[in-house]
Amino acid sequence: MYAGPQDPDSKPLTVPALQSMKQRGERIAALTAYDYSFAVLLDRAGVDVILVGDSLGMVVQGHDTTLPVTLDAMVYHCALVARGRRRALLMADLPFLSDTDPATAVRSAGRLLAEGGASMVKIEGPRLAAIEAMATNGIPVCAHLGLTPQSVHKLGGFRKQGRTAEAADRLRQDALAVQQAGADLLVLENVPAALAAEITASLAIPVIGIGAGAQCDGQILVGYDVIGLTPGRRPPFSRDFLAGRQSLAAAIAAYVAAVRDGSFPSAAEGA
Repeated sequence: MYAGPQDPDSKPLTVPALQSMKQRGERIAALTAYDYSFAVLLDRAGVDVILVGDSLGMVVQGHDTTLPVTLDAMVYHCALVARGRRRALLMADLPFLSDTDPATAVRSAGRLLAEGGASMVKIEGPRLAAIEAMATNGIPVCAHLGLTPQSVHKLGGFRKQGRTAEAADRLRQDALAVQQAGADLLVLENVPAALAAEITASLAIPVIGIGAGAQCDGQILVGYDVIGLTPGRRPPFSRDFLAGRQSLAAAIAAYVAAVRDGSFPSAAEGA
């Protein structure tokens, strides 16, 4: 019979704890999970932040984008993950069109916390009014800049962002703006490593990178990419940590260790 999570008395990480990790220079290891069993696996391996991402639309539901994912689906998967984690901070994405105005964003985020068991929500783009409204209502917020998958059609595909001087300057301004609006964390996706390092150094809040170089305060990947489970072509900024290892637990532990010691991402993986 499956024994369930270990260390039932361990306390979850908090937003201030993540801020302290940044101040100490201790890198934050984050991964996505969408169900109870993977949540247990990640939590036992020492993952600091578990994200219930709307990436489930692609890797679980089989869609081409994240856009079809509903708020009900996010609440459901978040509740599954919440039952399996003990230490990791649980973060959940606000899915497409669930944050169209500040009031809607607050209601959607409230469901993810109250029904889904999340401790933080993630919102794509510099949605300053929505971030401020959620922060005012006591909801921890992670902003998400750079490649924002919910805007894939507007961006013209899953392309690296911030490559021109103008785009880089806009990202710098947006990063400062979301922090000032009340964001507690920032995810930078698929931006040049040098730009991500500059933004990370300029902010007081932790910055988590994905395809954004090794100088961010932490890293996040889709959990399925880390174990080579994602069908089709794997993102160039990911790594199959299961290759050469005998178990999923060893693969996740290797990812956490590589994030901690700065060996992931490599220059090629985070350029």
